[in-house]
Amino acid sequence: MPEKLKGYLGLAVRAGLAFLGGSMALDHIRSGKSGVVLIDQEASGNTRKKLGDACEFRHVRCHILPSGCRSAACGKGDSMAVSSAKSDLADRISSLAETEGKIQK
Repeated sequence: MPEKLKGYLGLAVRAGLAFLGGSMALDHIRSGKSGVVLIDQEASGNTRKKLGDACEFRHVRCHILPSGCRSAACGKGDSMAVSSAKSDLADRISSLAETEGKIQK
């Protein structure tokens, strides 16, 4: 995972703009406040489908990260997804995720 993306994601967590865990991310998407969702590649198929469908319905950008990258950036190993609130920081995270090419969309 690129260091810039890790840094921005860590900053979002420290700033309180990130919601960790599949159920919290899903609630955040449904509330209409999510700007970008990052899902770990090792997340269950059900989790990826639920979050992907919610993102598609709400027009939220969604990226699948390589295994372990999300937990390294957030410092939490037990959650498989993170949702960042709509902000310039979420826009920057999404643009970095798209330009790096190592991250699947």
